[in-house]
Amino acid sequence: MLQIQILARIKNSLLALWHFRGFILGSVQREFQARYRNSMLGAAWMVLNPLSMIFVYTVIFTKLMHPRLPSAGSQFSYGIYLCAGLLTWGLFTDSVSRLQNVFIENGNLIKKQSFPRSCLPIISIMNALINFTIIFGLFLIFLLITGNFPGWVFLGLIPVLLIQILFSIGLGVILGVLNVFFRDVGQLFGIVLQFWFWFTPIVYTASILPEEVQPLLKLNPMASLIIAYQGIFVSGVWPQWSSLWPATLISGVLCLCGMALFRKHVGEMADEL
Repeated sequence: MLQIQILARIKNSLLALWHFRGFILGSVQREFQARYRNSMLGAAWMVLNPLSMIFVYTVIFTKLMHPRLPSAGSQFSYGIYLCAGLLTWGLFTDSVSRLQNVFIENGNLIKKQSFPRSCLPIISIMNALINFTIIFGLFLIFLLITGNFPGWVFLGLIPVLLIQILFSIGLGVILGVLNVFFRDVGQLFGIVLQFWFWFTPIVYTASILPEEVQPLLKLNPMASLIIAYQGIFVSGVWPQWSSLWPATLISGVLCLCGMALFRKHVGEMADEL
């Protein structure tokens, strides 16, 4: 009975989102244009920022990390390893950061207009995905030019990316609702992200960690996802699907919890804002 109710709610939410698709697409377009309207370089900034970070880490860590990479047959292997981790981590942080502030930033809209409030997280995720698609598309062009494109293994990216998006939505919506009532949540999560980044094998390989620490990576959902990306692009191997089940389960639980928390407090948020 409970499963039927959950499925019915999901169906109703999807139908509502489809009915307001024009509002969602228009909002995504306006936000993207407004973000770079008065900037001389415009959307180029979304490329320059991650590229500068990749350049710094490549210069500092290449000699140390390149020999430790599995299947490091190319001079670009560590750069590809970094891009696979940093760009997808950037999508995660961008998505969650947008979602944790989405209700606060749209407080006036929530108070004045009648529309499904679930449109707001979708708009945030779509904007994050647009930014990611642009910079990741350039990364793929680089792989093709240098002869490092992984071939059919590239398709393994799709399920891994879907898991990451679900994980980001679930975590982001929970943080977004809590941030309305407890404004310290956003500040605290910014600090958590800094530690989370270094507990995820993005700049380094998991093999350099002490043996007693390596099992702790299994507690980090982003670690298994990042390792899957790196395996696809550096080693040209399919993800180890069994290692992704914990991240998939956590993502599903977070989405259900986020949906329940949102439905419970959506009425109170308008008063709080």
